[in-house]
Amino acid sequence: MASLTRVLPTFSQFPHQCSTSTCTKNYTISSTTRRRFSVFSMSESNRTTVLVTGAGGRTGQIVYKKLKERSSEYIARGLVRTEESKEKIGGEDDVFVGDIRNTETILPAIQGIDALVILTSAVPKMKPGFDPTKGGRPEFFFEEGANPEQVDWEGQKNQIDAAKAAGVKQIVLVGSMGGTNINHPLNSLGNGNILVWKRKAEQYLADSGLPYTIIRAGGLQDKEGGVRELLIGKDDELLETETKTIARPDVAEVCIQALQFEEAKCKAFDLASKPEGSGTPTKDFKALFSQVNTRF
Repeated sequence: MASLTRVLPTFSQFPHQCSTSTCTKNYTISSTTRRRFSVFSMSESNRTTVLVTGAGGRTGQIVYKKLKERSSEYIARGLVRTEESKEKIGGEDDVFVGDIRNTETILPAIQGIDALVILTSAVPKMKPGFDPTKGGRPEFFFEEGANPEQVDWEGQKNQIDAAKAAGVKQIVLVGSMGGTNINHPLNSLGNGNILVWKRKAEQYLADSGLPYTIIRAGGLQDKEGGVRELLIGKDDELLETETKTIARPDVAEVCIQALQFEEAKCKAFDLASKPEGSGTPTKDFKALFSQVNTRF
């Protein structure tokens, strides 16, 4: 629910013909003004205010953009880490700059929202000097202060706690498949155990008492969305198949659809898709969410 200051505009927003002194002495709200109050209030209250954290990332940008495109249903907000990231996605006033490792810096973005979509994640970086022509494998590292424990665990915990304190009604958290396998290759990148810390944050959300949707996405692809049949599973079963990847726009769409259906609440599931041209593109998201009942 939008805050009162957003729902009710100030009188100065409504033009009127009387002088300041006259208005002070004898101000009456015309029927036209009352209608404008009513329409404004209804248009705000009927929409869902959604904050996307990690809005500067490749998937986060898509979620934020999709919400902006559906302005009749949603009031979009974004949270990014730097001013540079804010400018990269348009620099609008609804994009906040904050550090998820410091709760105080993210509170302004969280206050007054109805739902939170968490797309923050630690990002491994390749050590310089790798030459693919010489064979071998590249080595990775995490920047100081930005390892998976600090970002995927502490940072996501901070977001969950702040959202709960602010009365947020639903959290959608995007993670990764592979968390059931402690020896998954992703855990060895930079010795960060990234899936371990992601899994811990997911468990914390599931135990928070808030309505939630945990989406464990397969390998993310920069491809067109909306043209594939989506697959939903549990416990990394999809990793044993040939269909273990998904386009970023499809993940973004599932995030938004999860805000619309009770069938998506209090569930955790894996998400992938069939290859383009195989199967029927998914349109019925209620039916998709109904395929699983796993709470974690």
